[in-house]
Amino acid sequence: MTDRVTVERDGHVLLIGVDRAAKRNAWDLRTIEEVGRAYDVLADDPELRAGVLFGHGDHFSAGLDLADVFPAVTEHGPGALSGEGRHDPFGLWKEPVGKPVVLAVQGIAFTLSIELALACDIVVAADDVRFRQLEVGRGILPFGGATMRAPAQLGWGNAMRFLLTGEEFGAAEAHRIGLVQEVVPAGTQLDRATELAHLIAAQAPLGVQGTLANARVALRSDSERAAADHLRSVLPGIVGSDDAQEGLRSFVERRQARFIGR
Repeated sequence: MTDRVTVERDGHVLLIGVDRAAKRNAWDLRTIEEVGRAYDVLADDPELRAGVLFGHGDHFSAGLDLADVFPAVTEHGPGALSGEGRHDPFGLWKEPVGKPVVLAVQGIAFTLSIELALACDIVVAADDVRFRQLEVGRGILPFGGATMRAPAQLGWGNAMRFLLTGEEFGAAEAHRIGLVQEVVPAGTQLDRATELAHLIAAQAPLGVQGTLANARVALRSDSERAAADHLRSVLPGIVGSDDAQEGLRSFVERRQARFIGR
């Protein structure tokens, strides 16, 4: 546990919790830094296969702590949100973490909450969640990735509806447009997100990481050819791995595979 963030290992899963409940989990620069450092741990430890990002208390996050963050962004640009580690939580200014991250959101989930949802790989929302992209009502624009990712991932009209109006929307609408993948009763969102992370962690790690990397190339490149070239480059190492052989043996022997990440 650090000053702003709790970090807990749960088998092959790393639980990363923002712990500023008294501030409705508003993210200041230190929070960004500490979450980024936790992502570094997730990336570097071969025993960790998936992460869960969540907020302690009743709310996921009211957004950025602008009194702390805005001067840094004004002076250094949006890259000030990246922290000092190798991975930034938004996966925008530095390389995204190469392992899946499941996001659990509840209560107030404003501004950066949407951008983190777009940056993470699976999102589980409590049925009481309240999303809102407030920047246009504050004289600025989103600068954590929403303007780039929401149109591509959610569709132009769905994205513009919340980006340009600043309107609040709930779990049902977030699920309809694809911002979240599951809606669960409030209070169970972390349990369900952790369950999904463990399901991911039970799969072949190299296969999971290769799938994630190739899908990201396909989503964020200008051509299908780039994704095909990437697939051509990563596939030989994966199909030649010990885990691939274990997968074949488990299929023939009709048993659960035991993957080791090699």
